Amino acid sequence: MSTLPTPEQAKELLMQYNSEPFHIQHAETVSKVMGEFAKEYDSENVDFWRSVGMLHDIDFERWPEQHCAKADELLHELDLDEDLIHAVVSHGYGICYDVEPTKYMEQVLFATDELTGLIGAVALMRPTGLSDMEPKSVMKKFKDKKFAAGCSRDVIRRGAEMLGMELNELIEKTIRAMRAE
Repeated sequence: MSTLPTPEQAKELLMQYNSEPFHIQHAETVSKVMGEFAKEYDSENVDFWRSVGMLHDIDFERWPEQHCAKADELLHELDLDEDLIHAVVSHGYGICYDVEPTKYMEQVLFATDELTGLIGAVALMRPTGLSDMEPKSVMKKFKDKKFAAGCSRDVIRRGAEMLGMELNELIEKTIRAMRAE
């Protein structure tokens, strides 16, 4: 019988495979963003969305060259829910893994994973951080390929397209989700 971890249990699992503060904070940010999107699109499953966000990079710190493949293996060994596993590994679609994000929640993860990194980098450059950030600030840095070069603009664009959103709309919703209490 497969299990579905709570967001707190998902964090405990993440911590078994990750110790870098950056990776843990990224997982927490993506989990928070997923939870905020769930409130709008799937309010009955907020904890599920948050758990997926928390676990999406469970393998990245230890096995970056096997990202998503190792997560698939680990999460199956832990006998976790198949829907959760599919969602986690689908965020690597076309990048490092061949599982397509078919559900809306999976597409949100695909779209916001890289975007939270870019927004976070922009926030670090601003004296007021996220508090009064506008999408235009992010778009300005989005166009600068040298800024936060590790955040794939192509993946962010593809994610927005999957969701049927304009890039500005996705950026605005993600900023709001990152600001949420």
